Amino acid sequence: MLPGRMNPKQMEKMMKRMGITVDEVDAQQVIIKCTDKDIIIDNPQVVKTKIQGKDSFQISGDVREESADVKLDISADDVKLVAEQAKVSEQKAKAALEKAGGDIAQAILDLKS
Repeated sequence: MLPGRMNPKQMEKMMKRMGITVDEVDAQQVIIKCTDKDIIIDNPQVVKTKIQGKDSFQISGDVREESADVKLDISADDVKLVAEQAKVSEQKAKAALEKAGGDIAQAILDLKS
């Protein structure tokens, strides 16, 4: 919505004087990676606005969500430590670490209870 009867050219000049630039970004897909999911925007329309040196993006399009595949990286040292502390096999220790999300202390507590 343009203020008053200002035409788009005048608005663009005024924004330039204020240090605001607006550019359209030619994007095919936008992916926002969250901790538990990915937000995917297909056929996006992306507008980049720069105000006082900071970039801001406005995105619209076909939105869908997918669960993020979170892969734990459990080291052999962690497995050995849990197995020794809980006095269980390394297989049980690894399973406990996976269940605890890689939390060593929680895995040991779970195995001891």
